[in-house]
Amino acid sequence: MPIIGEAIMSDIYANSRSTTDTSVRKKDVNPTSGMCPICIHDCKVLCEVGKSALRGREVLYPDTESFGHSTASSNKDYGLDWSDFQILTDVIGARGIEATPDKATFPNVDIKTKVGGIPLSVPVFTAGLGSTAVAKNYWEGLAIGAAISGSIQVIGENICGMDMESTFTNGKVTRSPELKWRVDTFRQFWDGKNGDIVVQTNVEDQRLGTDVYALSKLEVNVIERKWGQGAKAIGGEVRIYDLKKALELKKRGYVVLPDPEDPAVQKAFKDGAFKTFERHSRVGFPTFKGFVEDIEWLRDQGAKKVFLKTGAYRPAATAFTLKCASAAKVDLLTIDGAGGGTGMSPVPMMNDCSTPTVYLQAQVMSCVKMMKENGMYVPDIAFAGGFVNETQIYKSMAMSDLGSGPTVKAIAMARAPITAVMKADYFSQLSKKSDLPAGFAKTYTSDPSKYMIAYSDLEKKYGKDVKKIPMGAMGLYTYWHDRVGIGLQQLMAGARKWNLSCISRSDIASISERAARVTGIPMLQDVETDLMARILLDGSGEEAAPVRSKAGKKAKV
Repeated sequence: MPIIGEAIMSDIYANSRSTTDTSVRKKDVNPTSGMCPICIHDCKVLCEVGKSALRGREVLYPDTESFGHSTASSNKDYGLDWSDFQILTDVIGARGIEATPDKATFPNVDIKTKVGGIPLSVPVFTAGLGSTAVAKNYWEGLAIGAAISGSIQVIGENICGMDMESTFTNGKVTRSPELKWRVDTFRQFWDGKNGDIVVQTNVEDQRLGTDVYALSKLEVNVIERKWGQGAKAIGGEVRIYDLKKALELKKRGYVVLPDPEDPAVQKAFKDGAFKTFERHSRVGFPTFKGFVEDIEWLRDQGAKKVFLKTGAYRPAATAFTLKCASAAKVDLLTIDGAGGGTGMSPVPMMNDCSTPTVYLQAQVMSCVKMMKENGMYVPDIAFAGGFVNETQIYKSMAMSDLGSGPTVKAIAMARAPITAVMKADYFSQLSKKSDLPAGFAKTYTSDPSKYMIAYSDLEKKYGKDVKKIPMGAMGLYTYWHDRVGIGLQQLMAGARKWNLSCISRSDIASISERAARVTGIPMLQDVETDLMARILLDGSGEEAAPVRSKAGKKAKV
């Protein structure tokens, strides 16, 4: 097991993971291999090795039976996360509002933001959700939920290429009912001001002309280029249940495994030896010149905003990404830390590949500091990678302040919004069947208009149209506004900050040596030691707020 603050979690779970639905017979496993100390012939338990002997490559991926109605992530302890930092609250003064008890109340904290010039009612948005089945299955809840929240919904990659009703002319898409449906779903409840729908494009999409189709035919305002994946670096995967579709996708240029054109594979599929094919995207190989020219070309095609989404690659790649984003003057750069996945990310890659979020943000901030010192353009930045609550959002934004407010303007989420939508949707189904958990129904009733706490707020805003809002969408709105939003307001008021631009690097302190070493955020016992003496011996103490704020700007990165 891990030693707190020093050793990363051992491979004690290497042979039994909930993500692959594997387990071991004995509890006292070998800590190096995760195998039982004694492995016997007469064992019906399926460990990773045993299940791999029977199902092979399937065990690389999260539980295949739950595909389309689940998300997955790493369960590895990376030795550093947002819990290694503490938010420092205050009692002296206020920033962003008049420091009077009647005005400086937490509901008056302004959590609106702008990312890439797009206003958001809340500082969160949904990262790219593409052709994986879970995005398709819960799209109405996700897209409408983002729209009524005044936020951004990013349509992920491969939509046109996976749409069996797409029409192609000379290899370019000229019609995609699936992409149109996704755009239109968001716009049903979009106010036209806050948030927007974004179409993400990877190598396959660029070859098919998805960007031009979205801009010209669907009048999309924003295109996001994507380099690889956040939790994995080999391209997006989905499962295909139909042989005809597998053949068509291979024809369209996708990597489909096993080979659907192989007669032996076709026979095995028809005989039930395996139930699904894997569809993989090819990976891109960006170049500096090529990327800058591509972004210029996108703007010429009518893109009002251009974003870039990238994963948690090695430090040199992080610097290269920021240089490209700066030169091309992208409007927003979203950087995704290890290790989660919304579809079927390989479990070993989620656990053991790429840079975990806090380490990655420390690298990014080092680069941004150099960029600012050398007069380079710094795009708005959004971070993704396991965020679920307001404390993590606050700490990420605070870490990104280099003297003029947070560089991180918003947090991108994927797994958490999907979970919010799935849970609200599922409980709605249970309500219709009078099958809600007894304790829940007793406490909150079985009526969604009552147990959905934000229902009355949405009814006030939308009137009779509230009935057109899916319960999943209400779930996302409630999660973002009523939980994360209000929670963030409370944290900010506690730190005496009444808008996001006031959040400072000096608002947080490290509570582990590793956190301080990696990020440059000082240990709690080292914060403001000189200021404490000055207040006690030389001043009244009321000047502490401006002095402290100035000191915070000098924090090391």
